Amino acid sequence: MIKVIEGYELEKDADMQPLFLKLRSYAMTFPGFVSAEHIRSVKGSPIAALLYNWARPEDWDIWESSKLRQQLLNEAEALWVSEPRVTVYEVIPTSAWTSVIG
Repeated sequence: MIKVIEGYELEKDADMQPLFLKLRSYAMTFPGFVSAEHIRSVKGSPIAALLYNWARPEDWDIWESSKLRQQLLNEAEALWVSEPRVTVYEVIPTSAWTSVIG
């Protein structure tokens, strides 16, 4: 499984909630989608992010490059200061961690 953080530096008072709901709703229809949640900063610069879980990197790639996602992002471009920052992480089960205490 992978986790994807799609972060947005927002214009002041921008409301990303409607966009995030659309992105999540449509992403759910793509193969390999596991879950998503929305977060936003409570201090400092206005930043919001979508945290996705996808089964495989290839599944994320299909959603990321989809025309539907691109259309939604184009419609909301005025809400953010710069292009979204996307970071993809591989999930490593904690049972695979080794102890360094000892």
